[in-house]
Parts: sequence; structure tokens; C-alpha cells
Amino acid sequence: MSRRSRSAVGALVAVGGLGAAGVLFAGAVTTSVARTVVKPPRRRVEDTRIIRYDEGASTIQLSITADSIMPGEYSFWFASGTGHARVGDVISRTPASVTRRVIAVDYGELNDAHHGRFNGWVYLSPRELEVPYESVRVQTTLGPAPAWLVRAADESSDLWVIQVHGRATVRQETLRAVPVFREAGYNSLLISYRNDGEAPASEDRRYSLGDVEWLDVEAAMLYALDHGATKIVLMGWSMGGATVLQAATRSRLASVVDGIVLDSPVVNWVDTLMYQGEAMSLPGPVKKGILAMISKPWGRMLTGQAESIDLARLDFVRRADELDVPILLLHSDDDGYVPSSGSRELAAARPDIVTFVPFETARHTKLWNYDRGRWNGVVADWLARRSVTAAR
Repeated sequence: MSRRSRSAVGALVAVGGLGAAGVLFAGAVTTSVARTVVKPPRRRVEDTRIIRYDEGASTIQLSITADSIMPGEYSFWFASGTGHARVGDVISRTPASVTRRVIAVDYGELNDAHHGRFNGWVYLSPRELEVPYESVRVQTTLGPAPAWLVRAADESSDLWVIQVHGRATVRQETLRAVPVFREAGYNSLLISYRNDGEAPASEDRRYSLGDVEWLDVEAAMLYALDHGATKIVLMGWSMGGATVLQAATRSRLASVVDGIVLDSPVVNWVDTLMYQGEAMSLPGPVKKGILAMISKPWGRMLTGQAESIDLARLDFVRRADELDVPILLLHSDDDGYVPSSGSRELAAARPDIVTFVPFETARHTKLWNYDRGRWNGVVADWLARRSVTAAR
């Protein structure tokens, strides 16, 4: 037996102490979940039941879920992602259902749909922002990756923000931030990155949770510099937060980073994955096995990864002293996917550079949707303070 095979078998045995059948079962669960962590999903779960759609009244009655009862304006996907609507405020609620306003059905037959899912996009294209934009290509190490460029009203502006979306989503996620940055004089570059379904895929077609994706952010930074940028703000959503933190500390271009904005970021992947494992009621040995499988060389033959993920390098609570630019950090305590504890710990470790703005009931990456006025106001104030500081 090869050394790699012996290591894999030894790791599976270490997962359990549960007897032969228990070890095999625990090993299968560990492998399945570990692969899910690093493999881009092909399908999204539609977890909200459509009870009734009243086209005439522009209302929809839905089953109660954590997302369906949230105030605000959201995207609502249905028919296995082939249909899209925008839903607005909650009109009424019973113990079993919630009725919301339907703002528009962009495509698909909502009358025929039975289930759907919420996300925070709202906008599907920069066209909906009613501002000029360009479809551009950022040259990455894997090839050209599509991006949107929304210029500042003052086209001579040398201020740029690079928007980096999260795991299992695409650049539409970041469109919500364009208006407030444009108002502050920033050019917005909304990028795709490897394995997100738009940018060129890596050979293994696996996520690295930011440990490699940051190279595509660096490519976007080079694009911005080649097109007039002198100061760059990096903004990351969810896993995009982990990715921009890597870029800000590992890129050869890091000196041009003037600030970082993080929405619902993964600051520490170990805590995040343990939190998600707890939500799935996974035993402790299985949760630890998942971490080992994605971070150790022996795990690659089980997960399909080309390279192991350096989880310690992705822990910015421990690496807090390496950060040296102002950071605006927004996170909701009821996130449900990425615990806010890491954001709070980073803010506590670096109060000199981190402005932490907590939300309580906004869920994951839906802070803008829940309270657009507050979100825009916080970002605008932070950018204004950056401008004042830079002018001194």
C-alpha cells in the first residue's frame, strides 16, 4: 500500500473509534461533505413552497422560512432557477404562511411554479441601474474572465473598487453596491473568478475557499491600474471576503489597496465549517475529518483537489496584525451560514483599522436588502472618511 493510501486509511480510522461499520459510515459522510465544500454546486435547493400567486394583486403566498419572512426586497428564483421574480415587503403573515408583494416577474411562469428560493441579488444586470457600463475581460492566469466596469460619473476618477462575489454565486451579487460607490466617485469593477461558472475553470474545478482565487483578484487589480486606478478598495461578499483578504496580504500589488469592505465575510474558515457542521448535526470526529480532508495532501484523492487548502493562512483572526489598511466590516448576528463571531473577533483584535457595523436580523449577505438605507449610509460615510483622510 502506498504512503498516501496508508495515510487516508489511517485518517478514516481516526474519524471514528465507532467500530468497523461506524468508521465506514463516518468516512463516507466525511468524504461527501468535504467534496461538497470544495465542489461548485450544480443545483440550488428551492426550499420555499409557493402556496398561491395572485397575478392580479401582484402578491405571492409562501411557506414560512427564515428568508421568506424577512423584510425588504429580494430576488426569488423558481422552476429550478429558470424563472426569476423580485419580491418586496411582507403584507401579512399567519403561523403557516407569509404573503409578500411581487414587484416584477422578470422571466418564467410563476403561475406554474411550486417552489422557489430567495437570494439578495435583486439586480440581474447593470442595465437595471440605469448607468453606463462596459462588459470587459480581465486577463487571469487561466485566461480572460468576464467582468463589468461601471465608470464613475467623473470619468477622470482614479478611485476604483473591485467587487468580489461569494461562493456558489456570480458577479450579479455585487451589483447592489455599485450606486453608493459611484456616488462617492468610484469606478466599479465587478469580476468573475475561477470555477464560478463564468470565469475559466481550474484543472480540478474545485474551490480553494480564497486560498487560490485571490490570484484572479490580483489580475483585476492589474486591470484597474492599467486603466487609470491609483487607489483601489477591495470589497468581498462571504467567501469573497476571504478572497480579498488574501489578495490584500499576498499580492505583489497590495500597496495600491487603500481599503477593504467586507459583507458577511468568512474571516476564519475553520470556525465557519465547524459552525456549518454543527448545523448539520455532524459528530465532532466527522467535522474534524472534513477539515483534515480538505487541508491535508492525503485528502486530495478523495475530494478531487489539485492542492490542499491552507486553513491557517485563511484565519484572519490570528493574522490580524498583518492587515494594514482601513476595513469596513458588516455582518449580521443571525447570518445562518457564516458566524459573525469571526468578524467580531477581528474587529476586537484591530479596533485601530476595523469599523465594525453589526446587524441583528439581516441573514447572510442580505444586509442591503433588509435595510438599504442603513447599508448605503454606512458605506457612504466610511468612503467619505477615507476621502478626507487621503486629502490630508
